[in-house]
Amino acid sequence: MPVTRLADLIDPAQCPCLVIKVGSSLLVGPQGLRRDWIAGLVDEIAVYRARGQNIIIVSSGAIALGAARLGLDKGGRGSLADAQAAASVGQIALSGLWAELLERHGHTAAQLLLTLDDLEDRRRYLNATATLGRLRDAGAVPVINENDSVATHEIRFGDNDRLAARVAQAVQASAVLLLSDVDGLFDRDPADPAAKLVREVRGISAEIKAMASGSSGSGLGSGGMTSKLQAAEIAEMAGVALAIVNGNHDTPIARALVSDTGTLFLPTEGRRRRDAARKAWLGGRMKLKGDLVIDAGAARALQSGSSLLAAGIAAVNGAFNRGDPVGIVNADGGVLAHGLSEYDSGECALLMGRQSADHEALLGYAPRSAVVHRNQLVLK
Repeated sequence: MPVTRLADLIDPAQCPCLVIKVGSSLLVGPQGLRRDWIAGLVDEIAVYRARGQNIIIVSSGAIALGAARLGLDKGGRGSLADAQAAASVGQIALSGLWAELLERHGHTAAQLLLTLDDLEDRRRYLNATATLGRLRDAGAVPVINENDSVATHEIRFGDNDRLAARVAQAVQASAVLLLSDVDGLFDRDPADPAAKLVREVRGISAEIKAMASGSSGSGLGSGGMTSKLQAAEIAEMAGVALAIVNGNHDTPIARALVSDTGTLFLPTEGRRRRDAARKAWLGGRMKLKGDLVIDAGAARALQSGSSLLAAGIAAVNGAFNRGDPVGIVNADGGVLAHGLSEYDSGECALLMGRQSADHEALLGYAPRSAVVHRNQLVLK
């Protein structure tokens, strides 16, 4: 049975595997690590583990903690060099504390530091998935963070919300729980007295996106509500539920679930069938090599399950090779799908708008059946 309400997140029958992401502002305060709060959260996690639930922790906080210890301003985010240095100092203390507190309950912690490329490159993605699976089978609790000490702007997730969703996708978790400094998604600025908590969302529409703010309220983290909605989109692609709840309390998970306070993003019915693993990986990719702009007729054909043919392509953006991931977008730039191109960008530009009967003469060899085959394409 799938997750359909917040309380299902701690039910091992409904949610056999839960990814819990903890934000920087919850882990690190003005005096450093909030040790007592983290210990209370680990106590909660130990209870869920005892019930038979697999738990994966995605932990922020290394940069904020390292910046405090090194005396760096702007929370260690004044420059890339500051962030990398702060992370290398903070990660030792952070992972050590998780290991110590989990060990009190007889659980072994395992640290994984990932960059964007580790989950964007197919081979490395499969390696990470295999490692997480083996740790699960061995009974360890993975504690994951972005590898901020080596990640550059080009290979960063940018926040752990999206990292958590990609991890959930990789291990085929049932749900992601984002512990944040807000109760969830509000229909307008939470500072507005008229703001109302949105308790359930099915599908990330333009209206839902308009409710989000792109900044982190604490100033410690790198994410905001916009990144959480992006994480929800990635989770939905794999048929995974995602919840946002307020972690600014003792035993935050129990409090949120007992009071039923938070926002639960549920996959649409079509997503509940789950895309094949390769399609889920493709749909959740954040780095694409280029875009294929298509006309309205091609867009309708994709929605009906067809492959993308050259006749429906109106423009080609970027430089890519055969087999590279590309975005398929409409004339307004809206992303309709991700896919693996059967042609390089130069060939796509040559073929765009042309009928299949013309392709062999244009290319000088027998053409492939489609520019992006439906088996290598996933709708957004």
